Amino acid sequence: MFSPEGPTLRELAVQALSSVERGYDLLAPKFEHTPYRTPDRVLDAVASALTPSGPFGAGLDLCCGTGAGVGVLARVCRERVTGVDFSAGMLEAARGRVVPEGPAVSWVRADARALPFGPAFDLVVSFGAFGHFLPRELPGLFTQVHSVLRPGGCFAFPVGAPPRPGSRGYWTLLGFDAAMRVRNALWRPPFVMYYRTFRLGDVGRELARAGFRTDLHALPEFGRRPDGSPRVRMVVARRLP
Repeated sequence: MFSPEGPTLRELAVQALSSVERGYDLLAPKFEHTPYRTPDRVLDAVASALTPSGPFGAGLDLCCGTGAGVGVLARVCRERVTGVDFSAGMLEAARGRVVPEGPAVSWVRADARALPFGPAFDLVVSFGAFGHFLPRELPGLFTQVHSVLRPGGCFAFPVGAPPRPGSRGYWTLLGFDAAMRVRNALWRPPFVMYYRTFRLGDVGRELARAGFRTDLHALPEFGRRPDGSPRVRMVVARRLP
């Protein structure tokens, strides 16, 4: 799962026993060499799916980490691109990235649950961050996204289909979440990272309550499951006036 340039087992253990913020500060220098970084094929698929709806004006990468998702925004936005994250270490790594040609890019340190922006963006994207939010935090998170979008603006993110109950993937994710719950029951500060708390039905309901109209788009690059359903979808939530 990890390349030779990635973190050692000891480094991962130290991260896991830290807070989310401190853990990512520690992981940042090697984050690009871990499986936690969103794969390029996912980023490319989302950019391709968003292109017909663009071009957009200003874009925001929510929980941007080391900034991989900024490349998606640079492909579909004309005015400017902003990455926001609460880990100083991840933002330091992001600032060292080679920024693609296109709109100006800036980086802001802030908590996604208290964004320091007004309605200044036409597109918000996020990749792989929602496991760090508990279900009870989704209403506030989506309200924050709604508040920084201009009327008619879009909030887009990919969602993979859950593994079939009883499959190897199902038990792997269930075991990971169980281990994290035990860790958080026994150790402080907590490290919030769960794979089975972001359920598409719940997400759709909370987006509607926050003032979004939501559509689902299959990402054909990832194919379909045996039952015919897409393996990966892109959620596109448009802010209502």
